[in-house]
Amino acid sequence: MDENDDGESQKFLSNGMMKKKKYEEYHEEYHPGHTSFGMSVFNLSNAIMGSGILGLSFAMANTGIVLFTVLLVAVAILSLYSVHLLLVTAREGGSLIYEKLGERAFGWPGKMAAFGSIIMQNIGAMSSYLFIVKYELPEVIRAFLALEETSGEWYLNGNYLVVFVSVGIILPLSLLKNLGYLGYTSGFSLSCMVFFLGVVIYKKTQLPCPLPFFYQHSSNLSMNASDMVGFYPPHNSSALMDFSRANISPPVVASHNAHHPTGVSFEPHSDVEDMCTPKYFVFNSQTAYTIPILAFAFVCHPEVLPIYSELKDRTRKRMQNVSNLSILTMLIMYMLSALFGYLTFYDNVEAELLHTFTKVYKFDTMLLLVRLAVLTAVTLTVPIVLFPIRSSITTLLFSGREFSWTRHLLIAAAILAFNNMLVIFVPTIRDIFGFIGSSAATMLIFILPAAFYLRLVKSVPFRSPQKIGVGVQKLTISHSINSFLTAPFFSLHP
Repeated sequence: MDENDDGESQKFLSNGMMKKKKYEEYHEEYHPGHTSFGMSVFNLSNAIMGSGILGLSFAMANTGIVLFTVLLVAVAILSLYSVHLLLVTAREGGSLIYEKLGERAFGWPGKMAAFGSIIMQNIGAMSSYLFIVKYELPEVIRAFLALEETSGEWYLNGNYLVVFVSVGIILPLSLLKNLGYLGYTSGFSLSCMVFFLGVVIYKKTQLPCPLPFFYQHSSNLSMNASDMVGFYPPHNSSALMDFSRANISPPVVASHNAHHPTGVSFEPHSDVEDMCTPKYFVFNSQTAYTIPILAFAFVCHPEVLPIYSELKDRTRKRMQNVSNLSILTMLIMYMLSALFGYLTFYDNVEAELLHTFTKVYKFDTMLLLVRLAVLTAVTLTVPIVLFPIRSSITTLLFSGREFSWTRHLLIAAAILAFNNMLVIFVPTIRDIFGFIGSSAATMLIFILPAAFYLRLVKSVPFRSPQKIGVGVQKLTISHSINSFLTAPFFSLHP
């Protein structure tokens, strides 16, 4: 890439005179970046990585390995392409602020479309992260205290805990002035998710198929599957494995069988082979729900321009490399997590992978550490997601004003308070995934970057490969919207 063609050298450097007068109203963008390439990758990867990884095994179970892989790679490529469009548009439009690009492209409606999409997407993402804190943290505390049942103590109440985490951890991190300062916490958050992935892979090698709870829906089974698993100490993995390798089947009465004095015999089940056979193509009522899950998993576009603005020695090519590395890394982690989670539980995997593991282990040390790692990861991701919301509100309501720590704090506190209200009063996390993944996520990935690109970039011919690519995106949009309208996610529970 010709460095002279880069937007930084033309429009964003404070010492460049070219077109500076034209964009002098964007004086707040004329500042040198101080965040290293590695820290930028950590921040963008952390913005991508989130609670979406917990639902990918469920998505694979409802699409099949091959179809899921094709869809996952396609969404990753489209996400990368839309980041490319966004960076090119930022160069042509002369701004590193999403809302101002919308304003330059379509005036006030474009500005509000960008503002609304960022708010909806990031509020939804924050809410889904805090949902995990609400439901998982009480269970982790209960396991640490070796309590068999919840006895009503306040420190086991998820509503109280999510407020404490928000005030004690998330709010202080959200008060940092720049995103670059969160690079270290983002790196630690990603290491927690790598640990989660490692345990998922390890558990696949330890857990045989079929597992007892696979039969919990059998009307002839006289014993609850979770009760059967409970007979074996959680630390005694060999006992669990030996039991699970048996030819488990719904009990059949055999009163004359001397080898089974209890009158119950276990015969080979006709569905065992099907239960433990991976499927490569699946089409069912949940298949359409996969597109919103995948779209939600790769959304990082509200964070792209803020991270770009703080990148040290920033150029469009350098930021594109940050995006390429981040999305490629997350693609690999997503694929491995989905594959090994699916190959462990097959069609019995639940919408949230951790909940499925709890059907096998009640008090498992490694699983407990995984849940703690996921809690840490999503908690440290919330400040990354909060920054663009605050930036959007500041751009809309306080544009041109000097930085104020009071305003900085109050906006962050208000955002967290609103999210806590959502988490406390909205019953299921699936509503968040389905609605946000089908609306705001598709807007940010497919519609807005393409629309801004078509409007602001005049140097590319209409029939160029880039413009044809925008047409392909529109096909993806229509399918995603159809998924939202047909997927019965309101009737599903994690």
